[in-house]
Amino acid sequence: MSTQEFRDRTVLVTGGAGFIGSHLATALADDTDLRVLDSFATGRRERVPDDATVIEGDVRDDDALARATEGVDLIFHEAALVSVERSVEDPIASHSINVEATLALLERARELDARFVLASSAAIYGQPERSVVSETDRTIPSSPYGLEKLAVDHYARQYHDLYGLETVALRYFNVYGPGQFDSDYSGVVTAFIDRALAGEPLPIHGDGSQTRDFVFVEDVVRANLLAATTGHVGRAYNVGTGRSVTIRELAELIVDVTDSDAGIVHTDERVGDIRHSRADIDAARADLDYAPEVSLREGLERTAEWVVASNRRGEFR
Repeated sequence: MSTQEFRDRTVLVTGGAGFIGSHLATALADDTDLRVLDSFATGRRERVPDDATVIEGDVRDDDALARATEGVDLIFHEAALVSVERSVEDPIASHSINVEATLALLERARELDARFVLASSAAIYGQPERSVVSETDRTIPSSPYGLEKLAVDHYARQYHDLYGLETVALRYFNVYGPGQFDSDYSGVVTAFIDRALAGEPLPIHGDGSQTRDFVFVEDVVRANLLAATTGHVGRAYNVGTGRSVTIRELAELIVDVTDSDAGIVHTDERVGDIRHSRADIDAARADLDYAPEVSLREGLERTAEWVVASNRRGEFR
């Protein structure tokens, strides 16, 4: 999708030095007056486009928020504490970042009449009743993180209903791609690729029959840009591929893509692990004209190339 329709607009990307946020910022840099708000606690400064105006600060800091939002037309809110484990260990801090800061940012958007595109999450669904999850399915989060994302998902739509603010919430499924470093915040794809390249066994919890919908980061960026221009506001949309793969199949594909002789080992099943998850993306197709373009194999190949380059530079491990 071209970003020329954003030309000369003032755009803020919170968390713009992070995994998804930096890809989004890069896509917007040439055609917008771009601002990035990031604390750099987990984001990396070198990911931020050179043309962006950087406001270094915590999204919970009122002064940083005021400077970052002054005169903006459009806000992409990617900043978050993206860790189920951390939300369980410290729910107060997680709530402060994921809910209170988002609410403050929504207030700023209301004052400025700036469109607001929110990074929500499939974690709001908890343990799905069906293997294919639609936006109308029940939402019973199984972690504080999921509950926090559900709260801001509702807040975004309430701000449209109550105040007429143009908001769109995007419920990300399993996002992967270049830039997702192997850390507490990264997904299984990057961790598996790194281990496969090193010839180390790929550990799978349980029998590996659990399924996930893995969506490449460029497709997530495309969904954000479409959400920023759609006339269908005040709504929430799943962002995935509409296809799923078992974790065992994913591991086998990664071994093949990396031409690795790494084995696959099975460990204890995780208590409360979601068995099956696949996004119903019919609503996003119809309203946003969203269609994922990157196949899983292509996405894994491109991610593996990035991991190899990062390891050469000594950045990954």
